[in-house]
Amino acid sequence: MPIDFSKYIASYPDFPEPGILFRDISPMLENGEVYRAATDKIVDFAKARNVQMIVGPEARGFIVGCPVAYKLGVGFSPARKKNKLPGETIEESYGLEYGKSSLYLRTNAVKPGQRVLVTDDLLATGGTIDATIRLVEKLGGIVVGTAFLIELSDLKGRDKIKDYDFFSLLKY
Repeated sequence: MPIDFSKYIASYPDFPEPGILFRDISPMLENGEVYRAATDKIVDFAKARNVQMIVGPEARGFIVGCPVAYKLGVGFSPARKKNKLPGETIEESYGLEYGKSSLYLRTNAVKPGQRVLVTDDLLATGGTIDATIRLVEKLGGIVVGTAFLIELSDLKGRDKIKDYDFFSLLKY
C-alpha cells in the first residue's frame, strides 16, 4: 500500500509570523519506514541523473542529503555558515527578509565536471538553494538537479532555480 506522505507533515499556522503556514518534516523523521521511503524517491531521481555528489545547505540539507548520498554510495558536502567548515572555503551571499547572509563550501568539496544533486528538506524562498547552486558551479560542478521533501510554492523558491531539473515529494 502506498504511503500518504502528507500525513507525516506538521503544519503550524501563523509561524514565524501571522499569515504564514509553516510546514515541518519532523513527524516524517520520527517514522523510519516513511523517512526511508521518502528519501528513496530522491534516490530514484538522483540515479536517473547519474549523480556523483550531493551538496546541501546547513543542517536541514543534511537531513535529506546524507541518507541519499549513503544509498547512492557517493559523497555529501554541506554548504554552511561562516567558520563552520575546516580548510579553505568559497562564499556565496543570499538575501533574507531582514538582510543578507552567506553560505560557504570547502574548495575541494566538488570536483570540476562532477554531477551534483543539491538537496534540502524544503524549498521556501530559494535563497539558500540558489547560493548552494552558485557555490557548486564556482567549483566547476554540474548541477544536474535539485530535490526536496516539501515545496512551499507560495514563497516562489522555484523561481530562483527554474533552470534546473526539480523534484519535490510534496507541494503546498
